[in-house]
Amino acid sequence: MTSREPSDARVQFGRHAPAEHVIVHLSDTHLLAGGAALGGRYDVEANLAATLAAVERTGVRPDALVFTGDLTDLGEPDAYRRLRDAVEPVAERLGAPVVWVAGNHDERPAMRAGLMDAAAPGDRDDAPLTGVWDLRGLRLVALDSTVPGWHHGQIDADQLAWLAEVLAEPAPHGTILALHHPPLPSHIPFFDILELREQDAFADVIRGTDVRGILAGHLHYSTSGTFAGVPVSVASATCYTMNLQRPAAAVNGMDAGQAFQLVHVYDDVITHAVVPVVEAPTGDYFSAEWTARMAALTPQERLEAFSRKR
Repeated sequence: MTSREPSDARVQFGRHAPAEHVIVHLSDTHLLAGGAALGGRYDVEANLAATLAAVERTGVRPDALVFTGDLTDLGEPDAYRRLRDAVEPVAERLGAPVVWVAGNHDERPAMRAGLMDAAAPGDRDDAPLTGVWDLRGLRLVALDSTVPGWHHGQIDADQLAWLAEVLAEPAPHGTILALHHPPLPSHIPFFDILELREQDAFADVIRGTDVRGILAGHLHYSTSGTFAGVPVSVASATCYTMNLQRPAAAVNGMDAGQAFQLVHVYDDVITHAVVPVVEAPTGDYFSAEWTARMAALTPQERLEAFSRKR
């Protein structure tokens, strides 16, 4: 067993052993220089801080923190610095690498300089921001679906060729892709204009490979689906979310419902748990002590103690 979760989460009561890998999936922080409020109303830095505090409260020791784009709202160097200052201490305490994915509100040169300490390949300061991480045998590939100067998404031919080379050799525990624009439909009209284009070419590259899941953002609400036979999970935003209680054509942002996702990677399945960023009175019946008591029982005794109706 190699899970990085706390010991009380590693007890096996059901058919699945504890997850081999855990990823924290966050998205759409939209920070601004000087700590300015987004749109004059959303305190995006406070919302990010609340989200990171919630991540730490889970007690999870993740294999990575993955941020799927729109890290800043205007691509300002100071906004990237502020983001890094907020996230890196948390990542250090958790012992996890941070994977930064570019979004349509980001600017490649400033993001590369501010978050990656990397020089542009050759003389292409606007080259896509991609990368590959080996998370103890689970391969994580960051793609860049941004189109400089535009808000819609596209993965260009060169990047698709690079991805095909990466996927040519399977990873021990498979591959997860992370990008900003999800290859999924949205029921909200304005997102159709800003969708990921030329999806068929993308599908041709990943179909039949070891890709087990796709992480994305962009929509500011949590949703899921499949693409080329691969599960896709979209994380909500930390800055503000979409009020889906309205008719589709009238959906707009609200300062509520922020969330992140816990991605548990098992041998045969991947789950995506949506974690609301809220502090509320919580019961304490299912405590560490309760778990320890259950762990001391045999499987049949556990059924008698907890499953049988009284």
